[in-house]
Amino acid sequence: MANPGYGKRAASGQRPRTNHDFAHLPPREAAIAAYVDRLPEGADISVKTLAKHLPYGQCALRTALNRIQAAGHLRRGRERLETADGGSRWITRSWWSRTARDDAWWAAFTRGDVPEPGQPPDERARPTRSRAHILLAALGRTAPVLSLSAADCAALAPLVEGWFARGATDESVLRALTEGLPTPVHHPAALVRRRLVDKIPPEPVPRPPRRVLECAECGVPGRPDALPGGVCGGCRGERAPTHSNAPLPASAVQVHAAEIRAAMSLKRRERAHV
Repeated sequence: MANPGYGKRAASGQRPRTNHDFAHLPPREAAIAAYVDRLPEGADISVKTLAKHLPYGQCALRTALNRIQAAGHLRRGRERLETADGGSRWITRSWWSRTARDDAWWAAFTRGDVPEPGQPPDERARPTRSRAHILLAALGRTAPVLSLSAADCAALAPLVEGWFARGATDESVLRALTEGLPTPVHHPAALVRRRLVDKIPPEPVPRPPRRVLECAECGVPGRPDALPGGVCGGCRGERAPTHSNAPLPASAVQVHAAEIRAAMSLKRRERAHV
């Protein structure tokens, strides 16, 4: 296994495993791909580590992984993660997909435009009363005029769950339900329902992940459209395009600068740990 947070990362939306997932690859590449596919999340899939467990040398493995990448099963790059203190850091990633993906899919992946894999709930670990039900049952302690019956709590709990799904805290729900109450309150359950419906907060805007792909040969980061098959034009032997004298827009300059800073920062940290 790689260090915590590193190693193999499975891409989303993959088909179930079969005996023919890599039949389109040459025999050596198919065998290596099948081995990597069965490794657990977070496994170290670097050339050096794979060479210790497979009957191939590092040079052969490097060539095979590049071919597997060109077939759409693998991409290497970096991703920015938020830290607990409110900062962020860039870490290396090796994204794996049993299902072959084209360059357009990987480009969408770097923008966060493909669904992330979800974790199914464990029915056995589910509490007998939900967080929403418990909040409603205790509502009378904060505002006695809003004391609810068990049937009221069961009926209103889905509305409270909708608040929680949008990032609301217990305190914000209680505040919305108890502030500025009329006098008297004739129908507590009806008033609570009306407030839960009328005051529900807006859906949060998801923050897309910050990901940068890099060339499998030279490691230079670049935009997805500049790395077809995961390899840059220079490593494919293409001549550099002739650039016009028109200046780049400010947004493009900022993106390039952020990618360069991220790459330089990562290289400095890697050298510091050697």
